[in-house]
Amino acid sequence: MKITDILKPENIQLDISVSSKKQILETISKAASPVTKCEQQIIFDALVERERLGTTGIGKGVAIPHARLAGLTDLYCTFIRTLPVDFEAVDSKPVELIFCLLVPEESGADHLKALARISKLLRNDSTCEALRKASSTEEIVQIIETSDED
Repeated sequence: MKITDILKPENIQLDISVSSKKQILETISKAASPVTKCEQQIIFDALVERERLGTTGIGKGVAIPHARLAGLTDLYCTFIRTLPVDFEAVDSKPVELIFCLLVPEESGADHLKALARISKLLRNDSTCEALRKASSTEEIVQIIETSDED
């Protein structure tokens, strides 16, 4: 599975202006609801509940919020680039690059594989820098495709 198999260009948002972690999760929930056919509040609640277990802000300006959702039939992925915002990341630095993954409640290996692929992609500093500088959705997709090796 490649990231671009689950991340569709229409699920990429660039330079979103938000001022808090809560607003990021609200933005994700609002965008995901019509695509996933899950209620916005249910998505938001699942993401908040996951954050209560521990931050998904993994450091270096990156976060990977994720949640399991009852009723979801396919993996859903979104990428959001924001102005720097506090996400309570493990390194206490603001977050700018956010990949969100929503998975069916019964999802097993696919969920873990997708998280691993995204994590691997975001561990590469030059890839993160390219994602920060990209000027279009098409450029984001190209960066991900180039960096997401099998």
